[in-house]
This record gives sequence, structure tokens and C-alpha cells, in this order.
Amino acid sequence: MKNLKIAAFLTVLMLLCSMAPGKSQESRDGLSPRFGLKGGVNFSNLYTNDRSSAKMLAGFNVGVFGKIFITEHLAIQPEFYFTTKGAEVTYNSLFVDGTARYHLNYLELPLLVVINITRNFNIHLGPYASYMISGVVTNESNVNLFNFEQNIDTNDYNKFEAGLALGAGIDLGPFSLGARYNYGLTNVGKERTFLGIAYTVPDASNRVLNIYVSVSLN
Repeated sequence: MKNLKIAAFLTVLMLLCSMAPGKSQESRDGLSPRFGLKGGVNFSNLYTNDRSSAKMLAGFNVGVFGKIFITEHLAIQPEFYFTTKGAEVTYNSLFVDGTARYHLNYLELPLLVVINITRNFNIHLGPYASYMISGVVTNESNVNLFNFEQNIDTNDYNKFEAGLALGAGIDLGPFSLGARYNYGLTNVGKERTFLGIAYTVPDASNRVLNIYVSVSLN
């Protein structure tokens, strides 16, 4: 009987030992770093003093993300993607009235803190930095002399942009759906001088609302 009890005890102990690594591995897998692809549609604008003069442009963003878990409810999420920004800006002056459309292309790097409110719902916020790589500007006015469409010279703009991002997402297995608002803190245009008069075009900062979908690859 004693040997039977010892054998039963050893059997249970071996079962517990065999189960423990699996449970530990499952816990580690739940908090293991993730990476994947993301993309979506943008609705961008340029914030100026005269808010009514700017209209949104539709665009897109596409790139990659990583997710590093600190706890079950807290993670750090760096991202890197290509994104479009800009707006349609109307103007009027003593000499000419018209509409300028800025289509600006950036490489963007956000660093977000992700807070899981529930198992499937999160909010995320943090800073981002962008670098302007290209763009097109068009102008249509009541004076044909000023009508044009041309690739922009990024040296005439502030190439670097900094801002804040705030959003919310829903996690559905490896997929996530969400919306985010990017608030630019730096000016898009550089100050220039013409006939001794200083001016900035565009004297505005970027604002972007994007709706995205992402998929984890691991």
C-alpha cells in the first residue's frame, strides 16, 4: 500500500511538472512581442488661422508595426509607414483669388502607448515624427498666369514634422480595426522673403484622421 501511494504521488508530481512548462509557455506567448502589417484611409487637413478656408483631402497610409507587451494591459507599439497628408486651401488677396491643393507624402514613425481597457478594446496615444519625401502642389486662380501643377521642392518646406497621436482600436484575433487622429505641432511651410516681406506658405500644420486595419503575422 505504501509503495502504491508513493507511485501515485510520483505520477501526480510528474503530471504537474509536465503541465507547468506548457502553462508557462502559454503565458509567455500571450505577452510575446508581435509584428505585422497595417494600412488604411486618411482624411487630412491643414490647420490655418482661417479654419473655413481649408478642406479635407482623402489619402492612405501603409506600413508595419511592432507591439511589445509590458503587462497584459499595457504595451509599447512602434510603427513605420508611408502616409499622405495635405489639404485644399482657398485664398483671396488684393490681386488674386484661388485654390491651392497640397498633396504631401511622408514617412512616419509613431511611438505609442497601448492601454487595453478590455480584452478586445484599447486606446493608444503617443508622439510621432514624420519626414516629407515628396509631394505635388496645384494652384487654380482667377488669374491664369498663376495656374500650375508641379512637384514640390521639399527644400522649400519643413521636411521634419512632430506631433501627437490619439486613437482607439478593436482587436479581433490577429486582426485589429481602429481610428486615430494625428495632431501636427510643427509648421509645414518655411518662412520666405519676397521684396523684403516675410511670408510662410503654407502657414499651417497637418491634421490627419485615419481609419485602419492591421494584421499580426506571428
